[in-house]
Amino acid sequence: MSEIVTTYQFDFTQAAYQLKNIINKTPLQFNLNLSKKYQCNVFLKREDLQVVRSYKLRGAYNMMSSLTTAQLQQGVVCASAGNHAQGFAYSCKKLGANGVVFMPVISPNQKISQTKMFGENFIEIKLVGDTFDDCAIAAKKYTEENRMTFIPPFDDYKIIEGQGTVGVEIFEQLNELSQNNFSNNFFPRTSTFSTDNLMADYIFMAVGGGGLSAGVGTYFKTFSPATKIIGVEPKGAPSMYEALKAGHPVTVENIERFVDGAAVKRVGDITFSICQDVLDDMLLVEEGKVCSTILKLYNEDAIVAEPAGVLSIAALDKYAELIKSKNIVCVIGGGNNDIDRMQEIKERSLQYEGLKHYFLIRFAQRPGALKEFVNNVLGDNDDITRFEYIQKHNKETGPALVGIELKTKKDYDVLLKNLKHYHINYTELKSGDNAFGYLV
Repeated sequence: MSEIVTTYQFDFTQAAYQLKNIINKTPLQFNLNLSKKYQCNVFLKREDLQVVRSYKLRGAYNMMSSLTTAQLQQGVVCASAGNHAQGFAYSCKKLGANGVVFMPVISPNQKISQTKMFGENFIEIKLVGDTFDDCAIAAKKYTEENRMTFIPPFDDYKIIEGQGTVGVEIFEQLNELSQNNFSNNFFPRTSTFSTDNLMADYIFMAVGGGGLSAGVGTYFKTFSPATKIIGVEPKGAPSMYEALKAGHPVTVENIERFVDGAAVKRVGDITFSICQDVLDDMLLVEEGKVCSTILKLYNEDAIVAEPAGVLSIAALDKYAELIKSKNIVCVIGGGNNDIDRMQEIKERSLQYEGLKHYFLIRFAQRPGALKEFVNNVLGDNDDITRFEYIQKHNKETGPALVGIELKTKKDYDVLLKNLKHYHINYTELKSGDNAFGYLV
C-alpha cells in the first residue's frame, strides 16, 4: 500500500463495537429476482434501513466519538446537503455536542427538515452559497474562527474506519448464512458454497468521495483477499474513475449532480490512496440506468432507494457473464429519496430506455394538420405526453414542442419512418443538445 495508508492502523472491530448501540445492524438479504436474472446469488446489504437511512452515520459517529470532551464541548461543524448531514446531526444528539451544519441555499426543504429532525436542539443549520463548494469553504472558515472541529464527509481515517464496519457486518452475516447451511434451492452449489464459510466473490458499492469503498475494501482485502471489490460511479460524476486513470486525485469541474449521494468533483487524498490499492475495478453507470433501477427495485421488491443507493445494482449488467454462479453483495447505501423527484426519475428512465422522445415540429399551416399527425404518424400505442407552442406570439407559424411516449423501443423506428413518409418538418431533440436542456 502507499505511504499515506500505512500511517494509520484501522481497527474495524473496535469501531463496530463503538457503534453497536448507535446504529442498526442492517440486514444482508438474499434477493430472488436479481439472483434469477443474473444466475447467481445476489445479497443486498440494506443500509437504506439504517437509523438515518444511510451508512453515513457510521463514519460520522466513529470520528466524533473519538474526540476529547473538550473538543466536543467546543462544538463540531460539517458541510453537507445530504446523508452526511443527517448522520452528523444524529451523532450530535447522541453525544450531546453542539453542531453546526452548513448547507447550500438551494438545499431541498426535505433535506433541511430531516437534518433538524435527527439533530433536534443540538444542531444549527446555516444556508450559505449556491454550490456545495461555496458552502464547504464557508464551513471550514467558520470552524477555524470558532476553534471547532470539522467533521469531513469522507477524507479522514476515522470516517473511513466507521464506514468500513459495513464490511464487518457483511463478513459476519455471510458466515452466519454458512452456519445455517444457506441454499437458494435453484442454483447448484459451487466451490464457494462452503458450510464453513460463505465467501463473497464480488462486492459492488457506490463511490462518491471514496470513504465506503476505502473502508469496506480494506477490511475485505485483509480478511477475504479473494473477494473482488467493484466501485461504481455515475457517468456524469466520474471523479474516482478519472483519479485512478490519472494516478492521483483530479478535479472534475463539470459534473452531473443528479446522483447527489455520489456526485463529488474530487475524491479525497486519503481515500484515493487506499482505493487505488483495494478496488479491483471502477465502473461508470449512466444516470438513466440508475433511474430505471430505482423504479424496478421499487416495483419488484418494494425497496425505496436513492439514486446513489442503487448504483451497485445498476452496474450488474456490466458484469453479467463474470458473476454467473457466484456470490454477489450489492450495498444499497441509502434510501433518502425525495418523493418530489419521482417524476424526474421516471422521465429519465423512459428516455434511457428509448421510450420517450422530444421533437420540434413545424405543422403545416392548414386546418386538420394536427389531426392528421395524430392519426397517420403516431402508432396505436404512441402517446403525446407534452405539447406546447414555443413562441408566445404568432403560434401558428412557430414550432411546437412535442413529447411522445412509446410502448416499446422498436416503435421508435416506425415513428421516424412515418415522420419522413408524411413529410413532417421536424427536429429531434437529443439529451446532450443545448436545445434539449433549454426546452425540455
